[in-house]
Amino acid sequence: MLSARGLGGLGARAAALVSGLRARGVSTSWSPVGAAFNVKPQGRRLDLFGERRGLFGVPELSAPEGFRTAQEKALKKADLLVERVCSTPPGPQTVLIFDELSDSLCRVADLADFVKIAHPEPAFREAAEEACRSIGTVVEKRVAELFMFDFEISGIHLDKEKRKTAVALNVKILDLSSTFLMGTNFPIKIEKHLLPEHIHHNFVLAGDHVIIDGLHAEASDDLVREAAYKTFLYPSAGQLKCLEELLSNRNLLAKLVGYSTYSHRALQGTIAKNPETVMQFLEKLSDKLAERTMKDFEMIRGMKMKLNPQNSELMPWDPPYYSGVIRAERYNIEPSLYCPFFSLGSCMEGLNILFNKLLGIMLYAEQPAKGEVWCEDVRKLAVVHESEGLLGYIYCDFFQRADKPHQDCHFTIRGGRLKEDGNYQLPVVVLMLNLPHSSRNLPTLLTPGMMENLFHEMGHAMHSMLGRTRYQHVTGTRCPTDFAEVPSILMEYFANDYRVVNQFARHYQTGQSLPRNMVSRLCESKKVCAAADMQLQVFYAALDQIYHGRHPLRSSTTDILKETQEKFYGLPYVPNTVSLAF
Repeated sequence: MLSARGLGGLGARAAALVSGLRARGVSTSWSPVGAAFNVKPQGRRLDLFGERRGLFGVPELSAPEGFRTAQEKALKKADLLVERVCSTPPGPQTVLIFDELSDSLCRVADLADFVKIAHPEPAFREAAEEACRSIGTVVEKRVAELFMFDFEISGIHLDKEKRKTAVALNVKILDLSSTFLMGTNFPIKIEKHLLPEHIHHNFVLAGDHVIIDGLHAEASDDLVREAAYKTFLYPSAGQLKCLEELLSNRNLLAKLVGYSTYSHRALQGTIAKNPETVMQFLEKLSDKLAERTMKDFEMIRGMKMKLNPQNSELMPWDPPYYSGVIRAERYNIEPSLYCPFFSLGSCMEGLNILFNKLLGIMLYAEQPAKGEVWCEDVRKLAVVHESEGLLGYIYCDFFQRADKPHQDCHFTIRGGRLKEDGNYQLPVVVLMLNLPHSSRNLPTLLTPGMMENLFHEMGHAMHSMLGRTRYQHVTGTRCPTDFAEVPSILMEYFANDYRVVNQFARHYQTGQSLPRNMVSRLCESKKVCAAADMQLQVFYAALDQIYHGRHPLRSSTTDILKETQEKFYGLPYVPNTVSLAF
């Protein structure tokens, strides 16, 4: 629950924020939440004498060395719970113990997984990385024991040797999946001389190297997009080996438990039922899209020819940029026209209004304690329900900084669960975006795409806050992948509905509301090149089905990528690249 003292403090902080806004000539009609996001936090660095609580309020994590302490405490508790579950007769109590075991490990592992990629201080990142490795090594043994126990009590009819093999495969698949996913987000560092000097300024420079952290799909310079695409998607021998091992082990596990392919195992119990149905659907959808997709590509090619007559061949790095140009030209939706209405503060106020009207929830900006956050511009939100009280906390890590992963995502730091004493363990999550910082005279302004993505990620956060399950291992977004996206997709629809947008989209200086016709044009523009966008998703889905189909694969993963892209997408495969779908 939020205490009266906490809410009183909020009022004082809001007054200070509004004063800062007035000094900058920015509209001051924001709510406290809106105001909190439209100015830089002040005074945190001057807190020299306050008690240092540690990251996310975990006392041990006031220094990097605390990860070892937290890890040792979690593993000690895990040992006791493993002994307890193995000596408990199968029943409801077994599930409770399993969940408590999962919670004790996840509270360290999930937190460390986030810190190792997001903390700006190398010492914290390295300590978190070591904690992940150490806890992973020890946990493998615990997981193996529990998988074996699970096989026993579930009545799965495998002999002892096959059970051991299945356990080993499960553990290896978990490890390979984690390694592969981590590898997909690593920035690529190359020597400066490998790129034309006149495009260096488009990337992060580090001494004699250029760091490419993404595809730069919105860059207006064709050469910048081409360089980013070919560099960022250049095949890594380690990643390719990891992918091949992952696919092979998934196939072995599927066959061991009675399925002809991993795809058959994954689709069991779903609406699609089997991969044959999925592929039939994808092929029919691709056929239906073909004519419209070709028209989209011709339209995009025409725009490229208009802007760059010397190099009019359409390549995979072109559609995102040129389709955006077409939308802007056809519907007059140049982002600069919209950004003044979408200050970060106004968008957060819009989310607050929406959540209050739909769910009876309010967001309150809280001042983090010293050491609680990893960067001074991280905001902390308390999520409060009108009758249930405090539901949990959202840490908003929204702004760009050096070495921060260039990805927008939701991290579960602590899952909610009903504890043995009857109290509910409050969930804690992080939303990580890469927005520009505010300046002295300008709040952070979002493009329509950034605003929609903010709504999407807040859908994940609300899912975590509202999914108040009994067990933490199924709480919030810890659910089937497709369902995990449902709240977020719904939030995108709200972000494009004038009845919602009109509640918050106001010019940051004048307070003028965003005109209705501008919202209408924005919504209509989304239909431009929609067939080409969907065709790309069909390609990704087909590639996934083939990779997880019959093994051994008929050729290398890269060759299959080339064939599938040419069949299901239509734009040429670029030699020595892998797919963004990886």
